[in-house]
Amino acid sequence: MLLKADLLARIKAGEVDTVFRRWKRSTVKAGGTLMTSAGLLAIDSIEPITLADVTLPDVKRAGFASLDEFHRWLDTMKDGDLCIIRLHYAGEDPRIALRNQRDLSPAELAEANAALDKLDGKSPWTRQALRLIATHPGRLAEDLAGEMAMEKAPFKSKVTKLKELGLTESLEVGYRLSPRGETVMAAK
Repeated sequence: MLLKADLLARIKAGEVDTVFRRWKRSTVKAGGTLMTSAGLLAIDSIEPITLADVTLPDVKRAGFASLDEFHRWLDTMKDGDLCIIRLHYAGEDPRIALRNQRDLSPAELAEANAALDKLDGKSPWTRQALRLIATHPGRLAEDLAGEMAMEKAPFKSKVTKLKELGLTESLEVGYRLSPRGETVMAAK
């Protein structure tokens, strides 16, 4: 579920606690969480709703000023079942603390390297990607992907896995190694 930055800011501030979506298949579930650029969101509930059952208080909780404004927005959305999602801000991205860890014990280094080996499987790519990111911080993902003879989308998906390990962080354009990533690469 993609949410725009201005809406994320309002959720984080506690001004919005409701989102509407049209889905063929839900991408989040009640009781789950969603990692966003603003931090972690908790999904409290997801319920199907008919357009006739949408109320002014519901749309106001979603940040709309009126039902008309909501209907105009809804007209821009894809087809699918209308759902009302209640959510709240659950805290900062836990990967931030992980990626800021610079001093790693031998056991933590071994754990990080084991995780990289597992991602590599039979086709090693993790250390090459980390070296490219270290050498070219802020470089376009498409350019880095080309260096690895990959398409941009699969490359970005792989870098997301490195980000989950706290080894990289996204920049406005491109990526850089996190302090944890620098430590792991320096110990190799």
